Amino acid sequence: MVMGVKAGRLVAVLLMGAALVACQKKEEGPAAAAAGETVKVGVLHSLSGTMAISEVTVKNSTQMAIDEINAAGGVMGKKIEAIVEDGASDPSIFAQKAAKLTDGDKVVTVFGGWTSASRKAMLPVFEKAKNLLWYPVQFEGNECSPNIMYSGAQPNQQMLPALAWAKEKGFKTYFLVGSDYVFPRTANLIARKHIEGGGMKVVGEEYQALGGTEFSGVIAKIKAAKPEFVLNTLNGDSNVAFFKQMAAAGLTPDKVPIMSLSIAEEEALSMGPALVKGSYASWNYFETLDSPENAKFIEAYRAKFGADKVTSDPMVHGYVDVYIWKAAVEKAKSFDPAAVRAAAVTLESIPTPLGAVKFMANNSLVQTGYIGQLDAAGKFKVIWTSPAPIEPEPYDPVTFPGKTCTIS
Repeated sequence: MVMGVKAGRLVAVLLMGAALVACQKKEEGPAAAAAGETVKVGVLHSLSGTMAISEVTVKNSTQMAIDEINAAGGVMGKKIEAIVEDGASDPSIFAQKAAKLTDGDKVVTVFGGWTSASRKAMLPVFEKAKNLLWYPVQFEGNECSPNIMYSGAQPNQQMLPALAWAKEKGFKTYFLVGSDYVFPRTANLIARKHIEGGGMKVVGEEYQALGGTEFSGVIAKIKAAKPEFVLNTLNGDSNVAFFKQMAAAGLTPDKVPIMSLSIAEEEALSMGPALVKGSYASWNYFETLDSPENAKFIEAYRAKFGADKVTSDPMVHGYVDVYIWKAAVEKAKSFDPAAVRAAAVTLESIPTPLGAVKFMANNSLVQTGYIGQLDAAGKFKVIWTSPAPIEPEPYDPVTFPGKTCTIS
């Protein structure tokens, strides 16, 4: 069929219009967020609800890193524009806000999350958008995604060193208590395998809803079981109620040793140090670590947020994540999430307030393990340090034999 001149011109205009639309659509992704003089990133944490006690300060340290980078000239000549959202301690809201940031705001990356329930709710959003989440908190492992950078501890970097230390100290009977969601249940599955495999015994395992405050039934079972050691995977402000009710029942940390995996300096300060004095925690950072990088971080944080403020493991991971993202962007010479991820796992080990760290090809961080005991001032005295930085194992070989994490 032969077109007339007018028809041919009309087709040409339509084709040009389609090409323009296609070009515009292509630029609506991460490239659009890096257009102009700024680059958009998301910061997504619980600023309200039961997890706010833990997450607000991670948001603060993340914002501090962004402000420092902007003051030093930004990233690849662009200032970082942080779009801050509240996950409200609700996994479904985390998913909604993640979609808003990636699809609506077109950010190039997102920093945030705490609970594994929130992370798992966000995971399909990031995989669909082909974007990248920097997750700063310890978790249960058993997950491997090219769209999440897992800077928080894997079980072999936090929980398993804590159990090995407890066994070395002679504790033989254990009670597991946690919030009722994926991290505590999977972490305790791993813990049980290692406790029983090490010739020790689990004498009880109980859960409370996230944000729950009624522990009389749990504490009655702890009293009846008479464990030598309690492994605590409660999250958020449930810890306040648990420790208060344990103390009221006469089960203070000096009577029943408690190792917590989600209580750091900020939570201890909020709970009242007297309540948790003598209890233990396992992390990859404590405020009391002696290094120039940590001293500089603490000084900067207190100058920005108040001289009485404390710092903690998740806060430092949130802070470090932003700097590693910046280094990866500059190495990749691109804000594209896939290119940034590929660059991040090839960066050399860098000094941080955590000590020297680096990402491995499995998107998880090599880092040192520490165990601390709380004093009356709410500070952790470091009582154990891993002999060397610990390489992460996303899948515990005892609990999940044969499973490996391979990201191409």
